[in-house]
Amino acid sequence: MTSFHQMLQWRFVVSVLTIVVVDLTLSGDNAVVIAAAAKSLPPSMRRRALLAGAACAVVALVLAAFFAMRLLHVKFLQFIGGIAILWIAVGLFREEPPLQSSAKQLASFWRAMWFIVVADVTMSTDNILAVAAIAQGDIVLLLLGLSLSIPLVVFASGMLAKLMDSYPVIVYIGAALLGKVAGQMIMTDAFTVQWLAPSAKLIYSAEALGAIAVVLVGRWLKSRHAGSAVAGET
Repeated sequence: MTSFHQMLQWRFVVSVLTIVVVDLTLSGDNAVVIAAAAKSLPPSMRRRALLAGAACAVVALVLAAFFAMRLLHVKFLQFIGGIAILWIAVGLFREEPPLQSSAKQLASFWRAMWFIVVADVTMSTDNILAVAAIAQGDIVLLLLGLSLSIPLVVFASGMLAKLMDSYPVIVYIGAALLGKVAGQMIMTDAFTVQWLAPSAKLIYSAEALGAIAVVLVGRWLKSRHAGSAVAGET
């Protein structure tokens, strides 16, 4: 009897670790989105937004896991998520002045949190399906696995946000990656699939277009901002 209980305990531990590994493997894009959403915040508020957004995302992901198969057929879910990610990607290039007003800081905080939750859930269909398959309806297993993996993704997001502050080239790489992800999400939405039945070639083209468009719009925004700054000085 004892050996049977030990076997069950080991199976539980292995399942939790499997969920963590799978979620981390599939969450590279999510970390970039979360970092991009938090980058616009002052450093003092960034950590709080990352933690609060991650906590909300865990709750949303657990709820979504129960409806994992149905999520694949919800029209416009991934389409809206893709548009939100395009907005976040372009926002990486906006050089906004520091937020002095506490009201503006609070508004920016809630906006970043909203983007973190929406982007994380809409991007996580593959994560949700994989994690739900491993958990097999065990809510404790689901909560433990996601609760362990999400903080690691948040840590990676915080590091990425700091690197984006220091190395501009990472902003371009991150924005291009987000543009690619947005293109894929829009083309694989249930509505787009039903309407266009896109081929693999069309999906790859949309991904490339999303990556290129985001970088070009970002460069235009930066040059426009630089021109306005020079005009303001003169």
